[in-house]
Amino acid sequence: MLEFTVQDMTCGHCVSSVTKAIKAVDPALSVDIDLPNHLVKVQADASAGQEIEDAIRDAGYTPERRA
Repeated sequence: MLEFTVQDMTCGHCVSSVTKAIKAVDPALSVDIDLPNHLVKVQADASAGQEIEDAIRDAGYTPERRA
C-alpha cells in the first residue's frame, strides 16, 4: 500500500483527476481517496511509487509520499 498526502487536492474534480492519473499508470490499481484529509491510498508495490507520484505531479498536484 502506497500513501500520498496531496494538500492541493480540494474538490471532487481533483479526486477525479488524481484517480485518472493513477489509473493511467495501471488501470488495475485500486485507488482510495480521503478528500477531507487529502490522503491518497494506492494498492501497489513500492516499486511503482515513483511512477505513481510522477503521474499525480504531471496531473498538476503536489504529492508527498507518506512513510
